[in-house]
Amino acid sequence: MPGLELLMPTHIEVLEAEVLNLPTAERSRLLERLIASLDVDPEIEEAWVFEAEKREAELTSGSVVPIPETRPCRDFEPVLSEPFASS
Repeated sequence: MPGLELLMPTHIEVLEAEVLNLPTAERSRLLERLIASLDVDPEIEEAWVFEAEKREAELTSGSVVPIPETRPCRDFEPVLSEPFASS
């Protein structure tokens, strides 16, 4: 019958309805996994792993000293509070 396909929900609509019925925590977990699946680039992932391992080695060896997470914000407060000057 012509026009019948307009009345039938698509696969994505059915899936969406099922997902929206999941508990919040499960929807959140699913969302994180879906977003992560969009950004998979092996070269970028490899670079991040390399960087994380390098930083961990620096911290372990003592060649760098960690700073509290509040310090960078505090160090930039004077700069951020200055009025913007256009050139």
